Amino acid sequence: MVGGEHLSDKAQHDLALVKAAIDGKQSAYAELMDRYRESIYYMMLKMVKNQDDADDLTIEAFGKAFNRLEQYSPSFAFSTWLFKIASNNCIDFIRKKRIKITSMDTGRMTDDGDVIFFDAKSTTLDPEEIIIQNQKIKLMRDLVSKLKPRYKELIEKRYFEELSYEEIAEELNIPLGTVKAQLFRAREFLANMIEKTKGTI
Repeated sequence: MVGGEHLSDKAQHDLALVKAAIDGKQSAYAELMDRYRESIYYMMLKMVKNQDDADDLTIEAFGKAFNRLEQYSPSFAFSTWLFKIASNNCIDFIRKKRIKITSMDTGRMTDDGDVIFFDAKSTTLDPEEIIIQNQKIKLMRDLVSKLKPRYKELIEKRYFEELSYEEIAEELNIPLGTVKAQLFRAREFLANMIEKTKGTI
């Protein structure tokens, strides 16, 4: 593993630890975990709002990162790479828990810069509330249908089919960066459209 001259002192130290870990030095793994365990944990907790899940996801993130250490490239900081793995793993976890997307005008930003929207449905909704909820979903789909075809396809795949950025890039055969940039633009268009229909949604 070569490179990394442009990295900060902190990142240079991380790089040295990564190299030592790849060479089989167990204490290097321990030090990397000590340096980032707390920050990864709090990022996970912010995303899943559950301490047990956050604990599990923190361990999983380190496990995945350590299993892929040889794939790490020092063209960017180890911490950036680690946080990306943790964030993607957490998003996958949330998707697997079947959190359905039914309202696109509320959500929260992850550390990855993505917006995760949550289902506003509840088992205690009365019939009138269910009708209103369904009307919101229909209106949201109508708004999405008015987007340009490339934006419409991306929004549908990301929020209705719940595909990851990587899955969308692979399926549409376009660069990951393009997927992120175009989804950002699509969300801007949607936000403007939602603003104009606030009285009906």
